[in-house]
Amino acid sequence: MQERTIEDRLRQEYFELLPDIRRVESHLRALIQFQTLPILRQLGTHEQLIIKSRVKDCESAINALRRRTKEGKRREFASFDRNRPEDYSLLDLKDLAAVRVLAFPLTRLGEIDEALRPLFPDWTPDPIPDGMGGALAQKYYGFCPDLENKVQGEYQVVSMLTGLFWEVEHAAIYKPNPDLKGAERNSGLEELTQEVYRALANFDTGFARTISQRKT
Repeated sequence: MQERTIEDRLRQEYFELLPDIRRVESHLRALIQFQTLPILRQLGTHEQLIIKSRVKDCESAINALRRRTKEGKRREFASFDRNRPEDYSLLDLKDLAAVRVLAFPLTRLGEIDEALRPLFPDWTPDPIPDGMGGALAQKYYGFCPDLENKVQGEYQVVSMLTGLFWEVEHAAIYKPNPDLKGAERNSGLEELTQEVYRALANFDTGFARTISQRKT
C-alpha cells in the first residue's frame, strides 16, 4: 500500500479541524460586530463600515503552510520536506479563520482599532507593511477569548478601498497562481501594486479632506 503523502495527512487534519475553524470564525465575527456597533451607529451618510469573515479552504491552507517556516517567514516556491512529515500541522497557521473590518474613509480606522484592542489584549500585532515604511492594515492574531479552541484566529482593520482591491487581486492573480506572490517582484507587478496603493490612499485622504472642508 502506498504511503500517504504529507498533503494527504494535512487534508485529513483540515477536515478534522473544520468544525473548530468555523466556530472561531463565527465567534470572532460576532465579537467584532458587537464591539463596533456604536461606531456603526455614528457613521455619516458618506461613511461605510463592513465586516467580512472567511474560513480558509483546504488547498489554500496547505499551500500557505508549504510556503512558511516554523518562524512564520514566507518561502516562495518551497516544498515540504518529505523526510519530516511530523514538522507540519495546520495549527501553525494563524489565519484559518479570519475577519476583515473595512472602513471608508480611512479616518475611521484608528477609532475601530482602538475599540477592538480591549477585546483581544493578548493578541499579537502583525501589521501589513505598505512597502513605504507604513502599514496598509492593522492585523492581529491569537486565541478567541471565552472560547476553548486550539485554532487561532486573525482580524484586520483596513481601508475599504485597499481591502476591496485585495479581493480583486487575490481572485484574479494569487488564487489561481499561489506561487506568483513571489514572482511579482520580477514581473513589474509589485511596482504597479504600489502605485495602486498610493492612488487609493490619495483618494481616501482627499475625499475625507473635502468632506471636512464642507462641514466648516
